[in-house]
Order: sequence, then structure tokens, then C-alpha cells
Amino acid sequence: MNNFLRLKNISKYFNNEKKIKVLKDLSYDFNKGKTYALMGPSGSGKSTLLNLISLIDRPTYGSIKYNDDNVNFTNNKKNDIFRAKNIGIVYQQNNLLPDFTALENIYLANLSINNKDQAVKKAKVLLRKIGLSNRSNHFPSQLSGGECQRVAIARAIINDPDIILADEPTGSLDLDTAKEIFQLLNNQKKPNRLIIFATHNRFFANKADCLLEMANGSVKTINA
Repeated sequence: MNNFLRLKNISKYFNNEKKIKVLKDLSYDFNKGKTYALMGPSGSGKSTLLNLISLIDRPTYGSIKYNDDNVNFTNNKKNDIFRAKNIGIVYQQNNLLPDFTALENIYLANLSINNKDQAVKKAKVLLRKIGLSNRSNHFPSQLSGGECQRVAIARAIINDPDIILADEPTGSLDLDTAKEIFQLLNNQKKPNRLIIFATHNRFFANKADCLLEMANGSVKTINA
């Protein structure tokens, strides 16, 4: 589906001691079936943009549309349900729950859709696919950085989301592990799925279908 996600004149300001303009009149259309890499220096707005797309944050001005449906940022309940069902998020620091096992971290994300038995069954299938069946009862503190990111990706895809957002998913890993995690993420590409990831690594960015550069609060296509 073309123009699955449409950003129109998005601006985002933060008010601390003075107004900080992070995004300025940013417009862009994202299509399913493609991967998009966001590049840019620290502070260019990559994480801010991903937070807006995930509906975790709201723009100061502008609109976001999914399937031509305008997001109402005052309807938090509807947006939370949409996020749970349609958006999978992978963070640089994995954000796993430290007091829960790998299996639990994955299946908990599915409880908003399925009952526990179904959620656990799906989580076990994903653990096998990411090669961590033998680590299912281990806690995050007992896993390596790469293993934690594998669990984080499994958690992000357990609801078979339309969108996967990844914010520097390989940023804290050594090169060999980073390549493995990037390949696992890239393997999630489907005709009916949109993947957007932020990275400082041009090697990974160049493997995306579309490379986008963020600067001065806006975005431009480097290749497509």
C-alpha cells in the first residue's frame, strides 16, 4: 500500500529554559514493503521522529496519517491500542524488564491480543526462530547484549506489526554482533510491513531501500 504513513508539516518544539525546535515542517510519505534508514548527527531529531511515529509523543504542529486516517493525539486510549497491535519498537538499550525472563519479556507484549497460553506458545516459537530456546528462562542480566537485542526484536514482532521502528538497535554492540542483529531485523521485511531504523552506521544504512538524512529539523532522501 502506497503512502501507508504520511507526515505533513510536522514540527516539534521542546520548552526548557528556551524553546528548542527539533523538527521543522517535516513532510514525508512512507510505504509498506520497504525499509528506511534515518541518518543524522546526534540531536538531529531521529529519536524524536520515531517517538512521534510510534505515537508515544505528539507533534507541536502538523499531522500524522495511517491509511489516510488522521491520528487524534488527544485520544490516548485509541492510540495505545493502535500501537500495541500495529507497531513494534526496538531500542538501543533493549529496555527489557529486568525481573522477567526472556520468554516472559516476549509473551507479555502479546497479552493485549491473546490469552496467556496463546501468548506463551507464540513466544516459544519466536525464541526458537532467534536461536534462544535454551535461554528462555534466563533473565536479561544473564544474557549477552546481542542476546538481549534478539529478545527485544522477538518482543517487537510478536504481534505481527505493520510497522517496526528501531532506534540505534546495534549502537551498543560490537561489529560482529551488530551485523547479526541487523540481519535479524532486516529479515523481518515483508510486503505488508514498514521498517524504519535510525543508525549512525552507514554500512547498515546503505542496505535500506531508502536512506534518509536528517538535518536542520527536516529530512531528505539520499537514495531510493
